[in-house]
Amino acid sequence: MKIGTWNVNGIRKRSSEVLSWIDREEPDVVCLQETKAALAQVPQHILDVAGYHCHWHGHAGYSGVALMLRAKTFGEAPKFVHPPFDMETRIAVAEIGSLVLGSVYGPNGGKDYPAKIAFWKDLVLWAAELQEAGKHLVLCGDFNIARLEIDVHPMLRKPMIGQSAEERTLFEQFLSHGLVDVHRRVDPDNDRLFTWWAPWRNLRQRDIGWRLDYVAANEALVDEHVHCVAYRDIGTSDHGPVIAHLRDAPVSLLGN
Repeated sequence: MKIGTWNVNGIRKRSSEVLSWIDREEPDVVCLQETKAALAQVPQHILDVAGYHCHWHGHAGYSGVALMLRAKTFGEAPKFVHPPFDMETRIAVAEIGSLVLGSVYGPNGGKDYPAKIAFWKDLVLWAAELQEAGKHLVLCGDFNIARLEIDVHPMLRKPMIGQSAEERTLFEQFLSHGLVDVHRRVDPDNDRLFTWWAPWRNLRQRDIGWRLDYVAANEALVDEHVHCVAYRDIGTSDHGPVIAHLRDAPVSLLGN
């Protein structure tokens, strides 16, 4: 199962880039974040991507996510939903059998840190509920937390939002419910797995960034053959896309 996730920082500006990326990669699951567009504002040529069941969840100018599932892989269109803790159009989910696929854009926390913590506490509880119910979660997107110290360039490491002990503890609690940080599992010691670079001082060209974009997958979908790559050289967003190849979901998970 091939999954692509990308914080596009405005789908109206980057719709052609994103569509070209989808056409080239042909992921089974596409997760987009920070689309910054209400449904009526999504460019027509990407609103319904050929061969995909597409769901857009957003509003004008801020936040927003999209989730696209390849019809060839998953069959009929699933029901797309938003968990009760959704705020500011930040999460979209589809359930297929026992497989739960989601695109999430975590709060930054700079303007409202308590809201970020509340969102993450609810996310942890939701992951626990899914695990208890025998569901297999794959949640992808911009989590807006650098999970480990190694996930921030040494020049940028400091006590601040996005790197705090409280946020990292919540991240680990989330993963404790049967989930794997796929990129770090594949490449545990790499200190340059960055996916976001501040748009100044040539930080992207110098690869001085943070890892904020993740594929968190149920451990049943992660084996020794999985791999995951972030792409610094693709697109004009301040984030690079991430592509993960997971173990194919068994028929038993898809409910077929």
